[in-house]
Amino acid sequence: MSRVGKQPVTVTSNVTVTITDDVITVQGPKGTLSHPVLPRVSVSQEDNIVQVARQDDDKASRSQHGLMRAAIQNMVTGVTEGFKKQLEVNGVGYKVSVSGKSIKLSLGFSHDVTYSIPEGISASVEGNVVTIEGIDKQAVGHSAAEIRALRKPEPYKGKGIKYVDEQIIRKAGKTAGGA
Repeated sequence: MSRVGKQPVTVTSNVTVTITDDVITVQGPKGTLSHPVLPRVSVSQEDNIVQVARQDDDKASRSQHGLMRAAIQNMVTGVTEGFKKQLEVNGVGYKVSVSGKSIKLSLGFSHDVTYSIPEGISASVEGNVVTIEGIDKQAVGHSAAEIRALRKPEPYKGKGIKYVDEQIIRKAGKTAGGA
């Protein structure tokens, strides 16, 4: 039995969960999210508790069991609290600014890079820290990963875009090995 899948999802009073045959919809104070119900699992709701059960015990059913429960929990958390990722831009001359629905990044290239912010995601900049916020955990993480991929942190000077809580393992330069 999946340890994640067998845990119930508790729904607070300000969240509404609607389950149809093939889609589960979660509505809360921050918005509405929906997710298709995976084919090998069934979702049921009693009062303020949502349970996920699987049809059989094969490998695909076991994996979808925990995945479906985690997706429902992330939707409930997203419509009540939301999700946030913070990225830090490090480097001499590296700048970042938000204008409308795009982020303009100066990352040491011959041109400025413009990243279009997807629907449902908001971005703000404070100093050299970019904050990505939204109700969909997958969309927030994907947007943060795309921005980080524009200039990954390098191991010698630590220049680039990194997550705020990320540790960059530094390497010694070429002069350290020759002595």
